[in-house]
Amino acid sequence: MDPAAGPCLPIETERLLLRAFEPGDLEVLAALHGDADLVRWIPWGPRTREDAAAVLERKRSCTELEQEGDGLGIAPVVKETGEMIGDFTLQYESAEHSTAELGYLLTPGSQGHGYATEAGTALLALAFDDLGFHRVIARLEARNGPSAAVAERLGMRLEARFVENEWFKGEWQSELVYAILAREWEQGGSEVRE
Repeated sequence: MDPAAGPCLPIETERLLLRAFEPGDLEVLAALHGDADLVRWIPWGPRTREDAAAVLERKRSCTELEQEGDGLGIAPVVKETGEMIGDFTLQYESAEHSTAELGYLLTPGSQGHGYATEAGTALLALAFDDLGFHRVIARLEARNGPSAAVAERLGMRLEARFVENEWFKGEWQSELVYAILAREWEQGGSEVRE
């Protein structure tokens, strides 16, 4: 893997522009991170506007994957309207194991239109084709059916189910781990499952 090559943002898909976060993204990011329903399966949140402002500043500096622990903060924008509709991440998890992690969160009004799958496909192409990762994972709460469906449409397979392995938000929660390998991607993982 050659992460030093760095990703080239923005990435353009059929309907989306995947770009770095900008100062004007605070309203949408604060609404996303502050929505208790949207973040109910995520270990953090809901966040205050001030917390979201701090997260935005951190995300604005997340523009390269050079070393383990680095992450890309990616703002998906609908090209037709210019509306920023979510918060995606590609995290450099392990140099030794050449692994990245994909994360995604969309505004309520943009869910159910295939945007997560469209953006996820572009980010898997970035991870495998441009950055040379061996493996990309997605970790999610076991009750988060819509996120699991996105991972499956991306060609990821369920590899693990950890039962009540994490305590957050006042309860034991279970975790699913989805993954796809570079060779699986090359063998048709880019053909998004319908």
